[in-house]
Amino acid sequence: MVSSQIIILAIAATSVATFISRFMGALTSEKVSVKSKVFQWFNCVAYSTLAALLGRMIIFPAGVLADSTLSLRVFVLVICILVFIVSKKNLVIPTILSAVLLSFFNSI
Repeated sequence: MVSSQIIILAIAATSVATFISRFMGALTSEKVSVKSKVFQWFNCVAYSTLAALLGRMIIFPAGVLADSTLSLRVFVLVICILVFIVSKKNLVIPTILSAVLLSFFNSI
């Protein structure tokens, strides 16, 4: 197989897998109450997975983020969490601020 055919096949396979899981979620979502223990458990698992991934990105970065020091990444994280709290849980401002701060401090 040519490499372009393998790439197209991989994209198709992952698209089908994603569609199937989303379709099954849509079918079963009517039966799950938002206040149920099962829904709360899935919510906790999702947030803990996200927290673990973010922690991994901060402690063991890859790519361009690895050019900055750990202390700088933690400093930017703390500043952005404070901005998130002060801005009444606005996600856009801390996200943009983190990129700007990291770029600025890495260029010094």
